[in-house]
This record gives sequence, structure tokens and C-alpha cells, in this order.
Amino acid sequence: MQVEIFDNINKVVRDDLKEKMQPKSKVSIAAACFSMYAYKELKTQLEKVDEFRFIFTSPTFIKEKAEKQKREFYIPRLSRENSLYGTEFEVKLRNEMTQKAIARECAEWIRKKAKFKSNVTGENMNGFMTVDSVTEQTAYLPINGFTTVDIGCERGNNSYNMVNSMEMPFATQYIQLFDTLWNDKEKMQDVTEEIVSNISVAYSENSPEFIYFMTLYHVFSEFLDDISEDVLPNEATGFKQSKIWDMLYDFQKDAVLAIINKLEKYNGCILADSVGLGKTFTALAVIKYYENRNKTVLVLCPKKLAENWNTYKDNYINNPIASDRLNYDVLFHTDLSRNGGISNGLDLDRLNWGNYDLVVIDESHNFRNGAGTHANTQENRYVKLMDKVIRAGVKTKVLSLLTVLRFMQEMLLELWMKISSVAFRLEKLYCPIFRENASYSIRESRFYLYFL
Repeated sequence: MQVEIFDNINKVVRDDLKEKMQPKSKVSIAAACFSMYAYKELKTQLEKVDEFRFIFTSPTFIKEKAEKQKREFYIPRLSRENSLYGTEFEVKLRNEMTQKAIARECAEWIRKKAKFKSNVTGENMNGFMTVDSVTEQTAYLPINGFTTVDIGCERGNNSYNMVNSMEMPFATQYIQLFDTLWNDKEKMQDVTEEIVSNISVAYSENSPEFIYFMTLYHVFSEFLDDISEDVLPNEATGFKQSKIWDMLYDFQKDAVLAIINKLEKYNGCILADSVGLGKTFTALAVIKYYENRNKTVLVLCPKKLAENWNTYKDNYINNPIASDRLNYDVLFHTDLSRNGGISNGLDLDRLNWGNYDLVVIDESHNFRNGAGTHANTQENRYVKLMDKVIRAGVKTKVLSLLTVLRFMQEMLLELWMKISSVAFRLEKLYCPIFRENASYSIRESRFYLYFL
């Protein structure tokens, strides 16, 4: 038995394969990925072989769709599948603008000579390659993928890329191992048609309209997968037949639907907008949706705005939405710092703070007193909001309204205090205006910020 070592610098696997792949040979490869640029390097030899068999050592191009909980495995799987058109280390080859021609030739060759199967189990399989010619048998290992990097044409990001070449009798054992895997129907699934279909995409002519819609699909596909009837607004509540809904502009209606979705999914949402663009009416439509579902709502606002909020819920002639008969409670920001007394007609001593399903905080950029001189000695607004409203009693959702310009000028500590009170059990961060600082100060807590 002769063992030869290829360092893919002075001695390259590709050059040895050109010698060993004689006419009528059978080539078998078990590896993580297949690149049509590796086919291009060995095109002359591969066109003359009798048979080419390839096993994806991890699930690739298989028909079963993984469960949503296992989506983290999609990233390496997509990377393996996209390797058909070239890996990240074959950018130079892709930039030569020959992809269409190579893809067409590779697809035709696969239809005539090649078969592909994929491992459908979670079992680990080490990569190797065998060439069974008329005169000799050769095995190459380890082979991570059938790419220009693995056969020594490109350097890639490897510190070293050593490949061993072995002849009989060890090569015969690897050929037998491959045959055993290839014929195991429980572990293998034929994916040849999927390979041809995917490579054909690279050379097919597509209209600009098709490319546009495909782009939209790939941008929003994960969002569409996440859509569930459990978090979509239930139109059976009749909130779209309300007076407040009819008064909204289209962009406000879009905001209402998005806010309801975030409240159902993350239990909280921050609506940030400039002055005069209708945050109050947007919030009123959200309130109407939840009141139609028999939910109790509390509005916390500065005292100077209490008359506006009271007007929209009372039976006044100057109430434009009186027919909606809203029935939320209105209290002031400062009431969270009080221990008793009467406020806006409500007895704070007897108020059941934990019984609100939705809390709307208006002008939340003025919702301060989070780190004053008494912050460590007495219960402040933030602590009371968290302990007595959000955590206590029923499951509470929070909608916070704030003005963008003021929000951008907030100190990081105030931003953190706002988030910690609003984002109880929230899970995502989207903040294009304040993203860098927000992500730095928030650390492990996350929230969802919705901009109109």
C-alpha cells in the first residue's frame, strides 16, 4: 500500500485527480458541499467517467422542512446549498462572469453522469473521496467539500490543507463503506433533481418582474413564516367598523395593525413619531380593539393632557368618537408616585393596579423620576409600574407613546429606565435611530420599537 500526502501547495489534489480519473472510472465523494467550480477544474476528466456519486454528509436539499424551533440549523444548511454556485472563497471565480456557462455545462453533465444523495439523519459522517478506475483504486481523505479550495486550486482561509491519498487495500475498504452508505435507504435520500433544479436557476433567463418578486420573497419570507393567527388582529371584534378607525389615515391604520401584532407577540410596543402625526388617535384605535375584547385599559398621561383623553371617552358633544363609547381609565404620571388620594375621579387607595390588561403611556419621554435622589430609598414610578401594574395581577401589555425628537435627546440612563418599565418579557430590538447606543446600554434586555 502506498500513502501519499498532498499539502495543496507544492502537491495539489486536483493534479493527482486528473491522472487517476481515467475513462470508465467511477468517482464517489462524501462531503459537506458541492461546487460547480470544482466541476469546472476537472471537467475534462469528469466528462469521461462512467459514474459520479455524491453524498452530502449533512442534511442538504432534503424535502422535509425543519421545525421552526430548529431554524438555527438553516444557516449552515443554506450555506451548503448555496455552495453549488460557489463558496465564499470562490468569489474571484464568480466575478469572472462565467457562472451561466459553467452552470449550464454542469447541469447537463449531472443529468448524464451524476447522482446525488443526502444524509437525512443527525449522524456525523467524515468526508472522503474514492476513484475506482480500471487499473487502480484510490481514496482521498479528509475531504470537507468538493470545492476548489478542497482540491487545492484556491487557498481559502485554511492554515493548512493536508490530504492523504491511499491505494489498495485501504482504498477498497472506503469504496465498500461508500457503497454501504449509498444503499442505505433509511439514511439516504436522493436529491439529484433538486441539484439540477437549483443549478438550472443560475443560467435561466428571468424577467425583471420575476427578480423583483423573488427579492421581496427572500427579504420577507421569514416574516411571513412567523405570521400566526394568534398574533394577527381579530377583525371579528368589529374594531374596523368603529368611528375611530374610519378617521385614521392609511399609515395610521398600518401602525394600528402592527402595534396590535407586537402587543400580542411581545406584550409591549413603543410608538415613536413626530409631533402632530396622530399618535393619540392611533392609540385610541388600539384601545378600541382591546375594549371590544372586554379588556380593561389604563391611560397614563401628563396632567395637562388629561382633558383630551377624558373627552375621547366621555359623552361630550365635542367628542368626535363618542359613538365608540370608550371606557378606559385616565391617570397621571405623577399618580404612580402617590400612595393615596383622589385623582381624576379615581380613589388611588382602592385602585386595583394589577387588573389592567393594557397600559398606554402617553408622552412617555416625560415619564421620568427613574434615578432621582430618592430612587434608592423609596418606590419610584418605574418600580411601581413594574411591580404593581405589569407584574401583578393579570398579564399586562404596554403601549408607550413618545416623540422622536425628544427620544433622540434622552440620556442612555433614561432610555434604559423607559425600556425596563415597558419591555417586560419583550424579545426584539429594532431601533434605526438609536440602535448603537441602545444596544450598548440594554445589554441582555431587548424590546421592539415601532416607527411610523
